[in-house]
Amino acid sequence: MSRPLSLGLVQLRCVEAPDRNLAEAVAQVRQAAAQGAGIVCLPELFRSLYFCQSEDHSRFALAEPIPGPTTAVLTQLAAELRIVLIASLFEKRAEGLYHNTAVVIDADGRIAGKYRKMHIPDDPLYYEKFYFTPGDLGFQSFTTPAARVGVLICWDQWYPEAARLTALRGAEILFYPTAIGWHPSEKQRFGAAQHRSWELIQCSHAVANGCFVVSVNRTGHEGAAEGGGGGGIDFWGQSFVADPSGTVLWRGPADRPETHVVEIDLEQIDEVRTHWPFLRDRRIDAYGDITRRYIDESTKPE
Repeated sequence: MSRPLSLGLVQLRCVEAPDRNLAEAVAQVRQAAAQGAGIVCLPELFRSLYFCQSEDHSRFALAEPIPGPTTAVLTQLAAELRIVLIASLFEKRAEGLYHNTAVVIDADGRIAGKYRKMHIPDDPLYYEKFYFTPGDLGFQSFTTPAARVGVLICWDQWYPEAARLTALRGAEILFYPTAIGWHPSEKQRFGAAQHRSWELIQCSHAVANGCFVVSVNRTGHEGAAEGGGGGGIDFWGQSFVADPSGTVLWRGPADRPETHVVEIDLEQIDEVRTHWPFLRDRRIDAYGDITRRYIDESTKPE
């Protein structure tokens, strides 16, 4: 029996003013809903420019509690449009305690749950460890009227363990709100390979777990202009949806915002998992060493 569902991807170009970003996000969510989307996903930390390019204490002022001002707007929007909405926010949990958090808002406006980013990078122009405490809510699946969804955030997308554990909790769709791009000085030499690796690893999660993957990125240049102050980041857009066979059903543009709705059939999950029974054949009795940092002579069991 077919289980059709329309997914809305909102690829944004963010600006300095948080209120303008929120207003644009609301407008684009409305557009996706008007096109029939049942679930709509926004990019990572969409309310601001990607502030993690530097370590700046003043940027903590961007954080807010959950529930808070932004979720008040988004819960009302989701209830009005009768959609499930996924939004990544800079969460202020307490004084001095902050997370990169995705909120899942149900179609009745209720907050179904939240996921706190587990893997926190510390790379050039991605100084997230300065701002975010690693998540402590674990890997989760949220039951909504549309589907059972799992949410992971950006750097999480490189880790098969995160995708697997989320899928094992019943997620039919893995959503990845994302803020990833090129360093302009590296783009010509490494850009194509970096993007290919990013898309490939996420498509592999779709194949290995027999589920859909949705990655929603931002686009546009943020930070210092190329040739001065480090060059900033060229966010590469190219948001996409992959089906359980790893086929990319839609890929967004690299250089501009775009809101797009992709139709899927959740019944494909059952079909693919029946013919490719990876979950059946897992040797769960043999995977104990996966919790080791690295397996070498000094850590081998007696």
